[in-house]
Amino acid sequence: MSYEQYRPQSFSFLPPVVKNLLIINGLFFLATIALENAFHFKLADYLGLHYFQSQKFSPYQFITYMFMHADLSHIVFNMFALWMFGYILENVWGGKRFLIYYLVTGIGAAFFHYAILYFEINPDVLLMNSIIADPSAVNINAFLTQHTFQLNTYSGPIFFQFQEFQKNLALLNSNPSNIIAIEGIKGFIIDYQQYYLNLPNVIGASGAVFGILLAFGMLFPNTLLYIYFLFPIKAKWFVLFYGLVELYLGFTNSDSNVAHFAHLGGMFFGFFMIKYWKTKGIN
Repeated sequence: MSYEQYRPQSFSFLPPVVKNLLIINGLFFLATIALENAFHFKLADYLGLHYFQSQKFSPYQFITYMFMHADLSHIVFNMFALWMFGYILENVWGGKRFLIYYLVTGIGAAFFHYAILYFEINPDVLLMNSIIADPSAVNINAFLTQHTFQLNTYSGPIFFQFQEFQKNLALLNSNPSNIIAIEGIKGFIIDYQQYYLNLPNVIGASGAVFGILLAFGMLFPNTLLYIYFLFPIKAKWFVLFYGLVELYLGFTNSDSNVAHFAHLGGMFFGFFMIKYWKTKGIN
């Protein structure tokens, strides 16, 4: 992918904010690999962004998650896009404004993603709360009808608790007044709820990068981008196409590990931020 050249004499191909963002992301990626290999320490567990009801959540994660990446292809794609579109924006806007835009779209992407996720998982959380408050057969069956357990043999101790839970369900079905089975089910749901809330963990600069892509499309709508270096497409159509693809995948590929709504969130916040600047006469 390339774009029609836009190179005034004063432009820098590696302005300071973009350069420092590339360095910081690279250092975090190396630290992630080193700590995992040397100490089996998962840095993303602490610096990735967890769901707000999770025991692992901390507010600082709204910043740190943007500097964490899952693998080499993840960071290479994001950093290439950050440089490719970001250096032009930084030259046009200046470093301070570009950094504000980058952080706002990155943080906004996270809020947008978890706002959508809230409506997806909160009904299940409420059903779990109802079982904890009243572990009746009605509440348990309502939960089992709606929820798909996200467990397998690699889930750790909670998987063995799940096996005991299944045994207790069988006991409860044969004897609805079995107190031991009811208490066992309630204990599992308490532990599983925390496990379930700990599962979402967003990492990567993609939300901010999609915000940058949106800004490039708005500022330079007729600039030609070359898909696979062969097929020209104007930036405005490329951004629109990418946005529609992310929207489609967000609704149809919910089991994916890719936070599609975070990408859309970056574009959403970027759009309104640019519109706000324009109303203030900031071009």
